[in-house]
Amino acid sequence: MSTIDATSPPPGRPEAGDAPAGGSAAHAVAGVGAKFSIGIDLGTTHCALSWVDLASPEATPQILPIAQQSAPGAVQDYALLPSFIYLPHASEFAEGDLALPWNGQPGAVVGEWARSHGAQTPIRLVSSAKSWLGHAGVDRRAGILPADVPGAAADDVTRISPLEASTRYLAHLRDAWNHSHPDAPFGQQALTVTIPASFDPAARELTAEAAQAAGYSGVTLLEEPQAALYSWIAQSDGGWRKQVKVGDVILVVDVGGGTSDFSLIAVVEQEGNLQLHRVAVGEHILLGGDNMDLALAHMVARQLAAEGKTLDAWQMRALTYACRLAKEKLLSDAEVQTVPLTIPSRGTRLIGGSLHAELTREVLSTTILEGFFPQVESHARPVSRARAGLTQLGLPYAQDAAITRHLAALLGRQVGATAALQGFAAPADARFLHPTAVLFNGGVFKSELLVQRTLATLNSWLQADGAPAARLLDGADLDFAVARGAAYYGSVRGGQGIRIRGGTAMAYYVGVESAMPAVPGLEPPIQALCVAPFGMEEGTEAKLPPQEFGLVVGEAVRFRFFGSSVRRDDSVGTLLDFWSADELQELAEIEATLPAEGRSVGEVVPVKLHARVSEIGTLELLAVPRSGEESAAGWKVEFEVRAEN
Repeated sequence: MSTIDATSPPPGRPEAGDAPAGGSAAHAVAGVGAKFSIGIDLGTTHCALSWVDLASPEATPQILPIAQQSAPGAVQDYALLPSFIYLPHASEFAEGDLALPWNGQPGAVVGEWARSHGAQTPIRLVSSAKSWLGHAGVDRRAGILPADVPGAAADDVTRISPLEASTRYLAHLRDAWNHSHPDAPFGQQALTVTIPASFDPAARELTAEAAQAAGYSGVTLLEEPQAALYSWIAQSDGGWRKQVKVGDVILVVDVGGGTSDFSLIAVVEQEGNLQLHRVAVGEHILLGGDNMDLALAHMVARQLAAEGKTLDAWQMRALTYACRLAKEKLLSDAEVQTVPLTIPSRGTRLIGGSLHAELTREVLSTTILEGFFPQVESHARPVSRARAGLTQLGLPYAQDAAITRHLAALLGRQVGATAALQGFAAPADARFLHPTAVLFNGGVFKSELLVQRTLATLNSWLQADGAPAARLLDGADLDFAVARGAAYYGSVRGGQGIRIRGGTAMAYYVGVESAMPAVPGLEPPIQALCVAPFGMEEGTEAKLPPQEFGLVVGEAVRFRFFGSSVRRDDSVGTLLDFWSADELQELAEIEATLPAEGRSVGEVVPVKLHARVSEIGTLELLAVPRSGEESAAGWKVEFEVRAEN
């Protein structure tokens, strides 16, 4: 929803370079005098914290071992913090069982033990909070997690909001840092938290709010694929310049626990130096390791069914979590061929005793390879199926599980993404944008088989289009790249190292209702007014042309917003009468009542518009009445979610 303020117009446009390109700083004063740059990977299935000494910017970013519960009354350091929260029953554990070095009674389990213990009682296990945080179709401030609590257990299970869950992960990382670095308080360091490149402004705002609630001061947000590329640059010790050249288009393929993210970054030359320019990102695709866990669970369930053993819904949830652990073990250790699975029983009323099965490397490879990375043609597109009229409320998962089809769709849609860059003219007959190099990220790509399948599929498309094969960029750090890159970015913001330029990944539009006589059964047509062009830098504003619009005040109205990742030539003030479904996608609308401030309810006030992209990527629209009327005060509509949906 929105915050509506009576406010003065924002200050003038900052000088070029004031706003962090590709990332966004919530408060410019944060991190001043900081000793360390800290990078946080707030992941769907794992979180990580990396840091770099700002006095030694050439140093490789380090990973913080994160203290967390490993068993009742036991705390252990792990390199990763699994993104799970277990919400125990009040009488489930003895006093001291959940104690952490900085909190004797946390009331919940976060991390490794939450994941392993919660697999036995999944109705008390919070997972995929990041995916829920980015889901505009639910109230992300409401207690909706765990999401699949059966009705009979609803009164017995505590539930928390996606915002609170994200805040708890961030707070745990803060406390773990302070525990190991008492001489360098967390709040005094330069802080960067990563987000999916495809997060819309509302999800960005929520992430920043979770960080603020966790005590993060002046947090900077950085897109995950960019962080992965920053990590690759930092790890290469200067050797990255030998792997890429001017004219390259780097495709970053990031398949994590909950999302598949694609970014395209061009290598350009400026004053004789290599520069990186982000030219496109994919849509927000809820397709990743979670989907693979579910696919594996159903494969194992079918094997059990063939043996006459059926599972209820509760056991399927437990099996899914067991398959997650087994998948990660198989992907991380090439020597392991089989992982045993145990599915607990809830008593003799269903199935007496626990059930036992196994997940083999062969089943893992076949299920994931053919189901999620099929070899398709470059013209393939995600398949949409007819949906049922009624559906359970849940995450808006991608209907098509084929990641390669989603990748083909992005490259086809962005065929002209580099046309405006010097030396990047695409061949006239190109059917899609041609990447020349690929960087993989995400735990899924620990499997060399999946890396080679994706690269082979892409190169088959390039060969068919008469283009050279794309090469694999060596040295990717699949577990820690995002956190390391975020830490490295802190030194980049301080003037050390190379910076990825880009600005907003979409052009933004606001709907303008046409004036027309009333016609039964026909709503007035909507025009789309461009208020923020593609690539507009965070922290900058744009004054729209002098055309006036009518703003309805004093009664409930709705603002419709649209985004486009393909209309790159639209400037501020461009007014569209018609567009195709591939050109503009409608974003979450805002419902609000603008204060009348002495005017009549429903009065239409002539206004001129200003637009601003805030430092955290939030689109702000300022409507200013005609000069001479009262003062320069106006109405500000922020495309964010500080009020309830």
